[in-house]
Amino acid sequence: MKKIIYSLSCCMIAGAFIACGGGAKNAEKKGTDTDSTKTTEAMKPEYTVLDKPQVDLSKFKKDKDGYIVIFDGKTFDGWRGYGKDAVPGKWVIDQGAIKFNGSGGGEAQEKDGGDIIFAHKFKNFELELEWKVAKGSNSGIFYLAQEVQTKDPKTGEMKMEPIYISAPEAQVLDNANHPDAKMGKDNNRQSMSLYDMIPAKPQNAKPFGEWNKAKVMVYKGTVVHGQNGENVVEYHLWTPQWTEMLQASKFSEEKWPLAYELLNNCGGPNREGYIGLQDHGDDVWFRNIRIKILD
Repeated sequence: MKKIIYSLSCCMIAGAFIACGGGAKNAEKKGTDTDSTKTTEAMKPEYTVLDKPQVDLSKFKKDKDGYIVIFDGKTFDGWRGYGKDAVPGKWVIDQGAIKFNGSGGGEAQEKDGGDIIFAHKFKNFELELEWKVAKGSNSGIFYLAQEVQTKDPKTGEMKMEPIYISAPEAQVLDNANHPDAKMGKDNNRQSMSLYDMIPAKPQNAKPFGEWNKAKVMVYKGTVVHGQNGENVVEYHLWTPQWTEMLQASKFSEEKWPLAYELLNNCGGPNREGYIGLQDHGDDVWFRNIRIKILD
């Protein structure tokens, strides 16, 4: 597969996007050392963004508030595993909610586990849902996600990268009992924070076993997280401030060059992507999932 170099852009080839960053050009503009930029570029694997068929939203009901109901409490219609064609077996429907049956073994360690996505890409939207966790549980809500594969330079085999390499994450967590709540910086890994970047303020999550109301609004780059009736995070994608936040996080250009490129260009060339729910190996429930298109 030919490697085509662009600066944070993509090219469509054979039904998939293939891309790589223009590090040398970026270095020239910023006045940085081109040798170090070449090193970063060498660390970044060749990757493709899958372009699978999307579900027809017209087949999903709208509620009285004008939201499209993307989970009916009964079926997984419209949902599938990230990088898969079906919902993994660890995800079940439990009393009107989507539940992940955790193994306690950590993130996506079971063959019948893995993250799930609603198979339609959204651009400007307001997502609402409810979630609860078991004691000590960890999960997340992803948005503007892409399905990313990388190529092993030795074997040529393709493998799926984790969903969070391309998608911002609204954290879902038992703040009182999961150690991630005390990691990161200034509580930026607690519930409904922009994971590892912006802490949710006020932090008003309910204890494990209780339902929380969550909102994620994306509109022309402005993003708002809401929790239990209050807006707790606001930021702006595709801005110098967004780039600075990435550079200060675990997704920095130095630490994780591919994640940095994908997240810096979050949503790809069309600035749209999937809604995803995370398998972090723990019991978690989601219900009343609905979305309003803001285009």
